[in-house]
Amino acid sequence: MTGLPMLVVGHGTRSDSGVAEFNAFMVRLQGRQDAPYRAAAGGFIELSRPPVTEAVASLVGQGHRELVALPLVLVAAGHGKGDIPAALLREQERYPQMSYSYGRPLGPHPKLFEILERRIEKVLDDAVPHDAVPDDTVSDDAGRRDTHVLLVGRGSTDPDANAEIAKVARLLWEGRGYAGVEPAFVSLADPGVPAGLERLRRLGAGRIVVAPYFLFPGILPDRIISQTDAYALEHPDLTIGVAEVIGDCDELADVVIERYVEAVSGDIRMNCDTCIYRSAMPGFGDRVGQLQHPHHHPDDAGHVHDHG
Repeated sequence: MTGLPMLVVGHGTRSDSGVAEFNAFMVRLQGRQDAPYRAAAGGFIELSRPPVTEAVASLVGQGHRELVALPLVLVAAGHGKGDIPAALLREQERYPQMSYSYGRPLGPHPKLFEILERRIEKVLDDAVPHDAVPDDTVSDDAGRRDTHVLLVGRGSTDPDANAEIAKVARLLWEGRGYAGVEPAFVSLADPGVPAGLERLRRLGAGRIVVAPYFLFPGILPDRIISQTDAYALEHPDLTIGVAEVIGDCDELADVVIERYVEAVSGDIRMNCDTCIYRSAMPGFGDRVGQLQHPHHHPDDAGHVHDHG
């Protein structure tokens, strides 16, 4: 099955491991035998190579004139709503013959919850020796009933994006048997990681798994680990572990492909009711209709334009 080429747009990171994992994920997407696209390229809007302009140049250089652009982000915050569309508009100025369809963010999605659940289970399995119980039901039963989860998102100045993390936390809790799942943020929004851990302690938690809601390794996931470690040192009576990020895996590729198919078919169901660029949310009324600008990327020699 062949179709329009796919342009995957990431935010970018100063973490070498984060860039390496993004590149490995692109190799996975490019090698999918069931891929509905005939080509795939990926780039970043800031901080790291390759910049999105190189990915677009690669696809246009192969003769493609119509692209499907997918924001590789978990929630629709400023990057997905403004920065990436502005960068794509700049690419259209470079290549007036190019057009593109724009997909929606990856989450929330049941496959992402399954990945998070598996990452949490690994922490529980590593913490409790299997020979300590008569069978391997520690994680599924007693382990879950005694475990609180702190789901940590990036954090944003966009209240809609922060509310999405709270929604993910609730959906992760529903039906999985955890004692509770609470949201927290590692930057730009409250509660932070220490405050989230303290809340769970006061709720009576004895065992906590911190689950970073991030796609790949990076500076902020590392900060989650260091803040958690610092809190654990101050509270030796608690058992606290940190789960791995979502990471490069087939299930994540499945979600990306699903978003691609939506964009091609025109079935994009993005939530705009609480978007600060469309609705005057309390404290954010100045954002309605705000001009959007692409991020500066040191490897992109293009000039910056204003776009509405």
